Order: sequence, then structure tokens, then C-alpha cells
Amino acid sequence: QMQLVESGGGLVQAGGSLRLSCAASGRTFSSYAMAWFRQAPGKEREFVAAITTSGGYTYYADSVKGRFTIVRDNAKNTMYLQMDSLRPEDTAIYYCAAKRLGTSYPDRSSEYDYWGQGTQVTVSS
Repeated sequence: QMQLVESGGGLVQAGGSLRLSCAASGRTFSSYAMAWFRQAPGKEREFVAAITTSGGYTYYADSVKGRFTIVRDNAKNTMYLQMDSLRPEDTAIYYCAAKRLGTSYPDRSSEYDYWGQGTQVTVSS
């Protein structure tokens, strides 16, 4: 089993920034592609960003492209999501997810093997 623990969520004003972290344990972190998804109240879970095992390739939802940055530090078994220029519509619970050896469909939640419990991000207008 892999354990994933998100942190860094909170309340921020529109235009502000937050940095989310996802700490992994229990498996070889560098063997897993990682991703962030989010779920707003009354909405389905949606893809935010993904990163390959080495960090060499990243993928973003159109809604966050140019504002969010996904990175990973395999030496620290941690993935990050830097969120800038936040908007009220970014309000959601943010989840990190892990897929062993990667996937050809990084934006599909069904591809991922492990999930964290989520961290709340609230952006006020």
C-alpha cells in the first residue's frame, strides 16, 4: 500500500497563491506517476495536473494552465502543486493520486491506484 497525505490547503483571496504538498510513503515514490484532482461541492472530481515518474513531463487542465505548476522531489517522496492567480472557481477539495509506472491517460481518475484524503482550498472573491 502507498499512503498519500496532502497538506497546504486553506483560505485565500482571489489573486493569491497556495502551495499544496503530497507526501508519499509505503512504496517507491519514483516508480509512480502522480497527479492532482479536485472536487467542488456538487460537482464531479476533475483532473488538475499530472507529472511523470521522473518529473520530465507534466500535463495540465486547460482551466489551470499558466497558473498552476506541478513538480515532484523524488528524494523527498513529495509532490507539490504551486497555485498562483487563484480564482473563486478553484475552490474545491484537492486530492493527490498515484499510478504505478505511469499511464497514457493521466487525466483519467480511474487510472490511479492510490488516493489521499484531500485538502480543502477556498478562494474568496
